Amino acid sequence: MAFSTRRELLTWLTVATLALSGTTWGAPFVPESFAVPASAEGEGFRLVPLGPAVTEIDYRAYMSSIEHLQTTFTHSTRWPNKDLGLAEAATDMAQEAARFESRRAFAYAVLTPDGQRERGCIYVRPSLKVGFDAVVRLWVTEAEYAAGFDSALERWTRTWVRDQWPFDPERVAWPDRGLPWSTWQALEEKP
Repeated sequence: MAFSTRRELLTWLTVATLALSGTTWGAPFVPESFAVPASAEGEGFRLVPLGPAVTEIDYRAYMSSIEHLQTTFTHSTRWPNKDLGLAEAATDMAQEAARFESRRAFAYAVLTPDGQRERGCIYVRPSLKVGFDAVVRLWVTEAEYAAGFDSALERWTRTWVRDQWPFDPERVAWPDRGLPWSTWQALEEKP
């Protein structure tokens, strides 16, 4: 395997170490018998797992909406930020793919039906907070938010998680979507 830059080598080593060590998010949090959705479709969009194949399209989407995502999704200026480069985005996509493959966390790009543009993302992750088994987060770009897609995607995602995932709906957290962010942040962490 040849690497054209030191950064590519370091990215590959980081991802390989995470994947081999099993420390990407702990043990798998869905039963082995559960068929994790590899894709899904809704009106005007389709889901595909985040990973190297969508690095550039994902990067363009969130970089188009930096301030919007800092206030509506991360509540932080750390991500996304104007200094984030494509190499860091590639590392993140490789890590998301490793988590998905190891059944430790699941992240999806929400693409237009033709796959040419990302409208947002959906994350289904194990909850690190007491009282919840899973946490679902989602975001849409600023343009999609202004067009009203955020609420449509949330409704669709709630139904999809309820009907297609093996979680007790009462034990799925939806921070910023019925559960205020400050309340979510104040909940006790699991040991």
